[in-house]
Amino acid sequence: MDVKPWLVMLLFTTSMLAGCFGEQKIDDGGIETPYDVYPDPWDRTNLSYDDSDIFSRVSMNGSHGIGAVQSVYVEVPSITAADGGSGLTGGAQVHLGLWLPVIEGCDYESESLDESCLVPVIAEIGPYYDDGDVDALTPADRLGKMLIENYVPHGFGVAQVSVFGTGESNHCMDLMGTDEQRGIDAAVTWLGTQAWSNGKVGLIGKSYDGSTPWQAATFGNPHLATIVPMSGLIGVHELMWRNGSMEARGMIMHNGVYGSFGIDGDAEDPENLCEGYLEGYANGPAAYLSGGMVDYAGNTYWTERSFLDRVVENYNGSVYIIQGMQDWNVDPHMAFPTHQIVEDAGIEIKTLAGQWAHDYPDRSTGHSTLPSGKGLEAYPYTLRWDWADEMLYWFDWYLKGEGRAPELGVEMQDNRGGWRFESTYPAEDTFYLEVGAADMSPSSASMVTGTETITLTYGPFDSDVYIAGMPTFHIPITPHTANGAHAFLEMTDGSGLRLGHAVMDFRFADGGRDGGVALVAFSTVLGKMEFMPMDVFIEEGETITITMTQTGEDYVPSPAALGGYSVNWAGASMTLPIVNRTCADLFQAPIHGYGEDGSRVC
Repeated sequence: MDVKPWLVMLLFTTSMLAGCFGEQKIDDGGIETPYDVYPDPWDRTNLSYDDSDIFSRVSMNGSHGIGAVQSVYVEVPSITAADGGSGLTGGAQVHLGLWLPVIEGCDYESESLDESCLVPVIAEIGPYYDDGDVDALTPADRLGKMLIENYVPHGFGVAQVSVFGTGESNHCMDLMGTDEQRGIDAAVTWLGTQAWSNGKVGLIGKSYDGSTPWQAATFGNPHLATIVPMSGLIGVHELMWRNGSMEARGMIMHNGVYGSFGIDGDAEDPENLCEGYLEGYANGPAAYLSGGMVDYAGNTYWTERSFLDRVVENYNGSVYIIQGMQDWNVDPHMAFPTHQIVEDAGIEIKTLAGQWAHDYPDRSTGHSTLPSGKGLEAYPYTLRWDWADEMLYWFDWYLKGEGRAPELGVEMQDNRGGWRFESTYPAEDTFYLEVGAADMSPSSASMVTGTETITLTYGPFDSDVYIAGMPTFHIPITPHTANGAHAFLEMTDGSGLRLGHAVMDFRFADGGRDGGVALVAFSTVLGKMEFMPMDVFIEEGETITITMTQTGEDYVPSPAALGGYSVNWAGASMTLPIVNRTCADLFQAPIHGYGEDGSRVC
């Protein structure tokens, strides 16, 4: 379709936005490209995008046709007899469906192609083809269809790849273990070494499909040029445990959920009897009992499934994280402080973080059904109908070397709907407000049991501020029984609107996934709790309230946390990451005719 005319939209003008950010520094890579072909997010407010489908569309269609899907089986020679499964039967393979553009004068059957015929590939890799979704040869509504229809006409190949033990891939369903990682790496290498390939591959996906890009990046594969993990896991243990506290699904995630994908009554079922599948039966309950990585006695189940350290060490491409700040399936601590860790490693990174749940940036059905305190107040400004263009600009640069370098940093949306751009996150000018016990007003209760709660308040704030980052709450607690201490914190504003939460098994009082220790009855420890990343607007005159309970939401206290504990409020402290931003710092994403609804988007 043609680029549509500029519209006069609500709330902002282009001239106002230009003053918010100052002069934008653009690296055009030496390529002369009209600026309006690659507008930055804050320059898209008045652009019109096609919002008639379930997903976003590029504002200008490509000129190439979409070729017929190809069914491809990729050999994975790194799977050996020691791995069991098809390492014993022979012929470990991952299966993929591949769509290539139809480019005039290009015959992909030829072993010698002109450079103009070479294309990069965008791939989504996951376990769902034929398992709860269409097969890998059918464009999937969850993402594949959007990729194929938007980007193949622009000269990209698109692949849908099944991980081991799912779809038409053989071997075992390894739940992000070493075998699965090898299969993913083999698929990337195959896609990057074909005669028609320009040698560059990008991986994108959400949830499990957003975790496979992180897995691929652990190898330093020279063909992997960019990854776009959406609510993806930097590690499997990190998904289900937070400071020793387990989500309810933790023990059964491998064998009770994904293990069933590989055992479906066909002739390949015996191939699932490999080490990772068998180890899953023991490591879920063991991690529940300990709260930690269970890495003693040479057990590497969880460490094999931890990706970020190896990405930082080995990866040579770029990263675009997309995260729902209201995602309760894959929490936003997968994005922050991950963004800073990757940035500090010298890897080019951008993050798009909106107030949606476990969803894509452009799916109105999911965005519109969020409850109050979990995204409702930011809707409809959560919807990013410019997302297809955003990804086109990203892939053009990192997979083709065309266009101009994207502006790296963080596009963050606050809980009331306002978007702004930060060069990093938390922002460099963050002020860390230290709040001592004397500044907090606790309730009369001083003990937490299975039913009792403690509340405290702070405020009122003397100006409009954002709490933007990961607030901390340090609190001395004294368990009344050995190991019996677990806490869930919820932060709300003066109206009762939920702002954020934190959780801890106090055997992990220093935080993190390591260092669990045995608590001693009536011996005090300092719990260094940290809230999940949040970006919330606090109006002048408002207060915040923190409610402390034994547990909450879908977190399960450790089996040792049976008794209550006392709280020493005199030793408690809180740190709030504060930034001062005004309406001039915000921009509005294109939302099309939703009308003025009182949302605080200036």
